[in-house]
Amino acid sequence: MFATLLLQVAPSATSGLISYLPLVAMVVVMYFFMIRPQQRRSAEAKKFRASLGKGANVVTIGGLHGKIVDVSEETVTVEVDKGVRLRFDRASIAREVVSKSPSPAA
Repeated sequence: MFATLLLQVAPSATSGLISYLPLVAMVVVMYFFMIRPQQRRSAEAKKFRASLGKGANVVTIGGLHGKIVDVSEETVTVEVDKGVRLRFDRASIAREVVSKSPSPAA
């Protein structure tokens, strides 16, 4: 009698756990396709902003192009034109611009 009761309970408990499998699979897929890449991009941006130095040509998040003339712990001073210097927070620097040097004619 106990064996038949156990057999009746076991399939329903197993099917209950299996019903959560799609939900768990969605969470795992979301982690690997959305959360993990965003964490990686955030870490790369933090590393880039920590490596900023004088003389680098940069673009701010707002699209302003300039050359870094001074770097402090929290801020970066960017020269956008001769004598025009603007101070920005380090987090507002979006990327570094690599100037293309003209290739010599062959």
